[in-house]
Amino acid sequence: MDTSDEGRMSRLKEFLLTFFMPEKCYDQFFLYFNFMHVCVCVCVCVCVNLLVPTAPLPQIWKVLWSGSSNGLCMTSNFLELLAISTHAAFCYAQKFPIGAWGESLFALIQIAVLVLLVLHYQGKTIKGVCFLALYCGFMFLLASPLTPVSVVWTLHEWNVLLVIAGRFFQARSNFRWGHTGQLSALSVFLVYLGSLGRIFSSLQVHTRLLRYLNGDIA
Repeated sequence: MDTSDEGRMSRLKEFLLTFFMPEKCYDQFFLYFNFMHVCVCVCVCVCVNLLVPTAPLPQIWKVLWSGSSNGLCMTSNFLELLAISTHAAFCYAQKFPIGAWGESLFALIQIAVLVLLVLHYQGKTIKGVCFLALYCGFMFLLASPLTPVSVVWTLHEWNVLLVIAGRFFQARSNFRWGHTGQLSALSVFLVYLGSLGRIFSSLQVHTRLLRYLNGDIA
């Protein structure tokens, strides 16, 4: 291997170690070619955390590019925004490090912008600005000591149902109108891919926990 190849490999390794995996996982994959190691779960979780928060970006870009929000369900976006907002508020109230929930903060900002764009292209710009102001007030109140932790916890427990309901309303809206309009296929795919990643990582963790409890692994 010449110097240029070594330089490229060194840059690739630095990139992978910085964003995707610890050095032990790099050694398992690229030195020992062990692709069944538990490091697979680590890499999947990292990729999921990178993909899911960026899912609204293609949707925002498509709405701006087309100048239309046809096909986007306001109720669906609102429920998704509420689900992510309660998750972020819960993590903040529990004083979790921002590295554990920063992607939620990034995602809720994007979805808030998307809601504003949907209302704007529906000719309801004033309502969109008012909604954004009310939402900021809601988030401030939800994250403040004025809101009991039990309330935040209860809202957080409803996250999954809120997301499912949001997807249902979006699907119903598209079926009702007979088209998907400006709904971004890339955003839907990223959400789908992120969901598969979370399922895979959860199953892997569950499997290893059972093996640990059964004494199969130390």
